[in-house]
Parts: sequence; C-alpha cells; structure tokens
Amino acid sequence: MSRTVFVIGAGAWGTALAQAAIAAGNGVTLIARDPALVDEINTRHTHSMALTGIPLDPALAAQTGLDGLADADCVLLAVPAQASRAVLSGLPSGILAHKPVILCAKGFEATTTLRQSEILAALAPGALPFVLSGPSFAHDVASGRPTAVTLAGPDITAAEEVALWLAGPALRPYSSDDVTGVELAGGLKNVYALGAGAIEGAGLGLSARSAYLARAFAEMGRMIVALGGDSATLGGLAGIGDLALSCTSDASRNYRFGLELGRGRTVGAILDQGLGLAEGVATAPVARAMARAANVDAPLIDAVNSILEGDVPLADILAGLMARPLKREGQD
Repeated sequence: MSRTVFVIGAGAWGTALAQAAIAAGNGVTLIARDPALVDEINTRHTHSMALTGIPLDPALAAQTGLDGLADADCVLLAVPAQASRAVLSGLPSGILAHKPVILCAKGFEATTTLRQSEILAALAPGALPFVLSGPSFAHDVASGRPTAVTLAGPDITAAEEVALWLAGPALRPYSSDDVTGVELAGGLKNVYALGAGAIEGAGLGLSARSAYLARAFAEMGRMIVALGGDSATLGGLAGIGDLALSCTSDASRNYRFGLELGRGRTVGAILDQGLGLAEGVATAPVARAMARAANVDAPLIDAVNSILEGDVPLADILAGLMARPLKREGQD
C-alpha cells in the first residue's frame, strides 16, 4: 500500500532516503530550504551539489514550504543533529501528532546532551518516534545499491509496520524496539570514526586501527548498557555494522575528518580547507559528558576529545592508551 511520505531535509542523506521511499512504492515529497535546489530536483531530477552523477526518480517532488505535511502518513527528519531542534521548533504546533517521525540524524545535541528522540518528545510530544541507523552511505542508497539498516520504534510491532513502508528492492530495514540503543550507537560511531581516521592519518598502521576498532566496540557496549540501551543492539547493523563501516572507509565524513586530524591539522584548519563539519566533532564532547555522568570508563572517547582540542600531542595520547593497565580479553 502506497503511503504519503515527507522528508524534511534535502541534503545527501535526506534525498537518498527520499529515493529509497519512492522505490518502496510511496508518494514522496522532499522539503528543502533552497528554491534553486527545489527547481533542480523538480526539473532536472538531479542534486548536483550532494549526489553528483546520480539521477533522481522523476516522481520525487521537492518544495520549500510545508504544504501537505499535515496529511503525511510518515515523516522522515533528515537534517543534521544540531539542527533538529530549530527545524522542529519551526513546525506548526501539533502537525506531527500521531504521525511516525523517523529520525535519521546520528548525533546528540551539544547544548543539552539530548538524543534525537528526546528532542522530538520535548518539541512534538504527540509524535511517534522511530530511529533509522546502520551502515549506509547516501550515495549507495541514492544509487539503489543493496543496503541494510535498523529501524527502531516505540515497540516491535510498530517498528515492523513502518519498516514495511520503507522496504524496497535495495533497502532492507531490520526492526527493533531499542530506540535508545540504536540512537546511542549511531551517535557514538561517529566519534570513534574520528579516532580511526586519526590513526590512519598518523600512519600508525592497520594493526593499530584494527585494535582500536575492537576496543571501540567494547567501549560502545559499555555506553549502550549504562545509558539504558539493549546490549543486543551492539552486535547488529546499528552497532558493529555501522561502526565497522564508519571506521574503515574514507567515504565517511567523520573518518576523513579524522584523517586530517591525524596528519596534524587543527579543527579550524580542516574547516578552512572546505572538508565540512563532521557530526562526530559536535558529538564527541557530549559523549564524554554522558560517559562521565554514567561513570563509564571511556578512554577512547576521552582520546578523541583530546585530539579535537589539540592540547595534547597525538603521540602522548597514544602512549597513555598503551600504558593503561592490562586486562583480560572480554573484561570491561
């Protein structure tokens, strides 16, 4: 059965998800801020800035306003994590009531430490929160390449129903009822991807990166459980699946940002060279605060923050990690 789906946010990720929702048989409207982009999508069926060389489905309709949003069966919020509050605050009161709202950003709010579903609950308490996460790059999804993700909802029955709305020839959503754990995994993997990139950028070798990935997996597990998530999420697509992808591919913006950090560049210098801000940069200090509040041992999150702050040489950060007390394999 075709659904009416609105996607708020016409960046690479929002546009890619709009493509996938059309492929699943839905009528889709993409809400953008830039009238020129709206015109390009509607007339040329391209998104030359974010999805170069990928033709968009002619059935995809873009617009700048909120016309029709009140009648949507489902809404995907696909704006950066730090912009979610502003976007939700700008919507008419009650317009999302009783609607499934799929939160697609991976990150925690810097000013409040809130997860995306907590922001939604505060600003649109009548909305039904769902979270989409997992190993997925916008170019792959927009191109129709096979991708599997996790869709978490308030209960497993609701998650299974909404997953059916998005499932298509190339997008396979696995349902979950662990909204908290899936959100935590999605935000934390961006932080760890910065560190993995820094290891590569500093020329420390693949053995070091592999060890880092394994320890990040363990640390993420401690964080998820301590903050109310389900440990089973760690072993799924939103956990190890997304962590492995983001920590090993230069198609990940966070990994690329980390590469430059490892080469000795500061955050300001990386931004000046036009790479763009990665979600993990804003999320890392929040993750550190969350770990400390929950009394979770998170040396890798601390290390990534030290790299970002630039007040400790990378060699000294590495030496500190290597000098930590030895532990048994599997011991937290």
